[in-house]
Amino acid sequence: MHSDLQEILFTEEQIKQRVREMGAQITKDYANEEIVLVGVLKGAVTFFTDLARIIDRPVAFDFISCSSYGSGATSSGQVAIKKDLDKSVEGKNVLLVEDIIDTGITLSWLLPLLRARKAKSVKLATLLSKPSRRKVDVPVDYNGFEIPDAFVVGYGLDYDGRYRNLPYIGVLKPEVYSK
Repeated sequence: MHSDLQEILFTEEQIKQRVREMGAQITKDYANEEIVLVGVLKGAVTFFTDLARIIDRPVAFDFISCSSYGSGATSSGQVAIKKDLDKSVEGKNVLLVEDIIDTGITLSWLLPLLRARKAKSVKLATLLSKPSRRKVDVPVDYNGFEIPDAFVVGYGLDYDGRYRNLPYIGVLKPEVYSK
């Protein structure tokens, strides 16, 4: 375990198993349909890649980057697009792939944006959900794990650009992010 963590919430094997289950359900739910997987950069990349390999349907990839955090540990409440989609989603089944839903602010802004672009359907897959922090309710179609109110890193999730490469998800020690 990394020395900046106070505990591991989910091991590498627990994550792999849950991603396999989610991918199987998505494959079943989208029978005979193509999907555009839209990954929310950068945090969702690891989850996105592993999930995409499990889904047994024709898929296209696209990415969007937006944030309500900046370099801090709490949401600013303001959403900004840093990188938009490369292609139109009009008439397509969109599965938005996110690493974590915390306040819900970013997704409450992003989901209607994709619907306004005339997608055939828009669903949400997230690895982690932190309902105790929710400020805006967002519909979650596929959820990996529900977590307590803790600052988590690993498996793509970061604090100020670090810890994304950890193969597990752990709770960051408060003294690390409160400096």
